[in-house]
Amino acid sequence: MTLAQLIPQTTAYAVSARVGGSAWLFAETALIKARDTEPEEVLFDDLPSDQRTRLSQQRAPICGLTLDVPRIMGILNVTPDSFSDGGTLANVQDAVDRARAMAQDADILDIGGESTRPGAQEVALDEEIRRTVPVIKAIREAGITTPISIDTRKAQVAASALAAGADMVNDVTAMRYDPDMIHVVAQAGVPVCLMHSQGRPDTMQDDPRYDAVTFDVYDHLAERIAAAEAAGIARHNIITDPGIGFGKTLQHNLRLLRDIAIYHDLGLPILLGASRKRFIGTITGAEDASNRLGGSIAVALHGIAQGVQIVRVHDTKDTRQALSLQMAVNGAGSDG
Repeated sequence: MTLAQLIPQTTAYAVSARVGGSAWLFAETALIKARDTEPEEVLFDDLPSDQRTRLSQQRAPICGLTLDVPRIMGILNVTPDSFSDGGTLANVQDAVDRARAMAQDADILDIGGESTRPGAQEVALDEEIRRTVPVIKAIREAGITTPISIDTRKAQVAASALAAGADMVNDVTAMRYDPDMIHVVAQAGVPVCLMHSQGRPDTMQDDPRYDAVTFDVYDHLAERIAAAEAAGIARHNIITDPGIGFGKTLQHNLRLLRDIAIYHDLGLPILLGASRKRFIGTITGAEDASNRLGGSIAVALHGIAQGVQIVRVHDTKDTRQALSLQMAVNGAGSDG
């Protein structure tokens, strides 16, 4: 399958297409990449019409948020063992306070009750519900209206969270772990993020292998999109995520980041979640995940420069500041 990676241009002339419907990011050339071939640069206007449409059409709003500007998803983990911020929220009120602070800069709050870090063990269904549902209810009762994503791979957790006030589902297994998840999402008619992962959290980093990671991930996401649509999930409710750090080596992660614009060829929004992840520490020597802010922002801005519509981050305030400057330098405004 031939894919296209858009290369943003900084000039104001000869612009022929918007990247993923962005109001501020444009491209006039495309780099065609395929398995076992050298890249070939072509004019965007010379691409087949269906591919031009996939690459440039406006992405549908998610949770009422337009995607013509980049959006920030803030991570709010109510877990004792998440790799970066586990155990930092002692009770529901602490979580609400964190949510209120995050909502100043985040467009979406992503709430998770089960760590999926490398080596993590599965959390019992009832415990995951106990951790997440009261927090979601309390956030809504506090008058915080920011859209909420439930970060879970379990259908019953998703259903309970949606009933409590969540707006979308973020499933790190692309709805493969729990066969009921696809039906819960379809019936609720809510957005879902389909993330690529390989293996289980407790074993996924043992020895991950790919024939060609960029294309293997692309093919997997295409298959999961088709499965979602076949189950009745509207295409406009689907988000894609290449799954940085989930069953990938350092080199796999770097290759996916270099090639991330290829996933625009799926014709759907792209979410990038690389905040504070281990590969940043490996490259920079920052062993403590909380000391990886600079690297996390660098990766987020790289993704946004390639047209990524949503970045999932721990440090919402700093990311918002960096994004505001990037957009200002590029002559764009933000309504976030």
